[in-house]
Amino acid sequence: MELNTAKDKLIVALDVNTADRGLQLVAELRESVGMFKIGMQLFTAAGPDLVRQIISRGGRVFLDLKYHDIPNTVCLAGIEATRLGVSIFNVHASGGREMMQRTAAAVAETAQRENLPRPSVIAVTLLTSIDTATLKELAIDDAPPSIVSRLALLAQEAGLDGVVASAQEIPTIRRTVSQSDFLIVTPGMRNATAVSDDQRRTTSIAEAIKTGSDYVVVGRPILNAPDPGQAARQIVAEIAAALGTRSHTTDLAEQVHAQSVH
Repeated sequence: MELNTAKDKLIVALDVNTADRGLQLVAELRESVGMFKIGMQLFTAAGPDLVRQIISRGGRVFLDLKYHDIPNTVCLAGIEATRLGVSIFNVHASGGREMMQRTAAAVAETAQRENLPRPSVIAVTLLTSIDTATLKELAIDDAPPSIVSRLALLAQEAGLDGVVASAQEIPTIRRTVSQSDFLIVTPGMRNATAVSDDQRRTTSIAEAIKTGSDYVVVGRPILNAPDPGQAARQIVAEIAAALGTRSHTTDLAEQVHAQSVH
């Protein structure tokens, strides 16, 4: 999946409770952001038809349902996510190697057989709301970086395209997983001045990009802004500044290459 501009790296979380509000935000933000995340709240309220509507209007979708069940159930859900046309969907890495392997294989086979774009399948390592104290409540003595590292490597070995992980664990994942195109999606992001709400293991958007995040997921700082479009554009500018070493010439060259292969 080509990521050629700062805009491509921004995923807006549509954490709203109606299809109408979701579509309104898509119309307002589609030209300013790269993708939209549909999570449990909106999917439960509006269902798969909303995903189809967003895609039919030119939007790309990250389906954030965090599948975690027996291998056969997750495998079949992955096939349906592929048929929906989403760009990314996720599973819980803690579901195990077999669950991830079978899902990745079924998605690839379905996409090829039915001539569909293959979505990226990524694994949730450890929810960003979970810290050391929460792990102790679950009788887990390992620290978050150790767990994230182990699960990221397991996801890569199982054939997944990447992981969802806190920005704090990005350097650990990059050291652990040598695959250069292994995606890291960083959720619950805030700009430098925003409060963290219920996200505990977070850093700023700029820091996440600098340390190697491929996508940052932003919700409330955009959705709750007086002008969501302007808020999104400001975050894209923050991402662009954080990319730092990438020159305008390099960006143009990558865009020409991307166009030439389509």
